[in-house]
Amino acid sequence: MSAIDTLWEFLAVAIGIIVVFGGIAVGLMRGRGGRSKELPPTPPSSAPGGPAVEVDAPPEGAVGTIERPAPEVLEPTLQPEVITPEPVPTPTLERPDAPAGRLRRLRARLARSNSALGKGLLALLSGGKLDEAAWEEVEDTLLAADLGVAATTELVDSLRTKVAVEGTTDEATVRGWLREELLTLVDPSMDRSIVSSRVDGRPACVLVVGVNGTGKTTTVGKLARVLVAQDKDVVLGAADTFRAAAADQLQTWGERVGVPTIRSDREGADPAAVAFDAVKAAAEMEADVVLIDTAGRLQNKVGLMDELGKVKRVIEKQSPVDEVLLVLDATTGQNGMRQAEVFSQVVGITGIVLTKLDGTAKGGIVVAVQRGLGVPVKLVGLGEGPDDLAPFEPEAFVDALLD
Repeated sequence: MSAIDTLWEFLAVAIGIIVVFGGIAVGLMRGRGGRSKELPPTPPSSAPGGPAVEVDAPPEGAVGTIERPAPEVLEPTLQPEVITPEPVPTPTLERPDAPAGRLRRLRARLARSNSALGKGLLALLSGGKLDEAAWEEVEDTLLAADLGVAATTELVDSLRTKVAVEGTTDEATVRGWLREELLTLVDPSMDRSIVSSRVDGRPACVLVVGVNGTGKTTTVGKLARVLVAQDKDVVLGAADTFRAAAADQLQTWGERVGVPTIRSDREGADPAAVAFDAVKAAAEMEADVVLIDTAGRLQNKVGLMDELGKVKRVIEKQSPVDEVLLVLDATTGQNGMRQAEVFSQVVGITGIVLTKLDGTAKGGIVVAVQRGLGVPVKLVGLGEGPDDLAPFEPEAFVDALLD
């Protein structure tokens, strides 16, 4: 091999070595400065109050700068809707009619029911011929009106004397005489007031009694209305524990005018105990009056009448009984008189309440019961309406008979 060939071999090896090292150097330079640095991924945000938020990679050329997006604003959590129950409406209390003048307003009913007494007598007395037969017919008319034998005899004798003295049968004159005589028999001088105000610092106590079917419970409810109309504070006692729903009926009457009712939780409870509790409760409430309703009982049943006497005695351990009102059905006539006599013996009647005086009743029972017992008729019932119980007014009653 010549020297020239050997030189070319060295040159070729040298050029190859230079090319290899040059390529390595260029590769190193690109690896260090020829590309952008990549940031490590940012972990998700865990800021309280919102969900995790991923952060986007920074734009090219913003090495090392991280811009975080604004935290998401959450809508406020809705509170559950609070439903306020509607207030229970307060029942409207009834305002009873004032008792004054009730009987006058109801005169038409009373006049219709007693036409046999008033108009019948006027027709007989003013007919112009008053012989013995006519006077006997006058007597029959008065007896049929339940006036009673003694009162009838007294009235006829007085009229016969006046006709004989005056010698006239003029209708206007006879009407005046008849009104005068009837008013005397009804006796306006009797005290017809009901004890309904506090007595010696305690409530007045009124006991209501009577036989079955006379309307005692209804009468007690209506009497409560009369007293409420007079601005009295009233308490009711439901001592009729034997008749089904009697306490419910009385309570309904009381609720209509805002009057409390003291009652037992069970039927058949001891009526004396209920009456005692009612009087005690009325005292605690500082009421003006307590009205005690009792069970109806037949006057010829000794056991029942003895029990009624017990009710009164038990009440008197708590408070004196100021008033005992006997409720009579005016249509029963003379049978009502026998009832009144027995009740008076057992509990001491102080006043009479005549119910159903607007029906087939005969007005003479007012006179008969007063004369027989010596106690006044204090209240009369003239209808089914809640305010058809009226204080008895003698003048209005007699005028109604003669209308």
